[in-house]
Amino acid sequence: MNTGVLEQALLSDLERHGYYPQLVFESLDGALGSEGLLAYVVHHEATFDRDELRRHMSVLALTHTRLIVSHTDEHSHEEHAYASTSNESVRLGAVDTVVLNRVVKDPAGAQGTSTSEVVLTIGWGAVSRIELEPASCGDPECDAEHGLVGTATNDDFSLRVSQAADGDDTIAQVLEFARALSQASVSGNN
Repeated sequence: MNTGVLEQALLSDLERHGYYPQLVFESLDGALGSEGLLAYVVHHEATFDRDELRRHMSVLALTHTRLIVSHTDEHSHEEHAYASTSNESVRLGAVDTVVLNRVVKDPAGAQGTSTSEVVLTIGWGAVSRIELEPASCGDPECDAEHGLVGTATNDDFSLRVSQAADGDDTIAQVLEFARALSQASVSGNN
């Protein structure tokens, strides 16, 4: 991997989270190949599975040509722990939606730009979600079956971070990554 400033910052973030930093870094190194890193997001999440704590790391990496979505999961089998890591490489030209939902504290106050929560949703057509509900004709007396109506939404990847759980630095990182990805996905370089 090109050991530029951004790559060193990524390694530092991975080490700070303490979740198999070398494994995650080496996995991303293989996915990035010779491409330079333009922006990244690191998100470490802990979940409970019955009486066990399981950790999960997601890393989004942006290059000039691709979005790389990396996942590393911790598993246990009897007495042995192991981790699995996977990378999905998405051509920037395939990214068709970048949705950023921000929750802002005291929007009318002087500190109206204090973002307390961010949800980043990225779609490239690999996974779609369909929401259906019963159709109606608008007549309150009608009891006929009118079928279903619904919407289909691209929803390949979603990431939620909050000030309380992840801190201001992670929120800033997600906001910057969303800006860079939005710009890259519509530029002529893909």
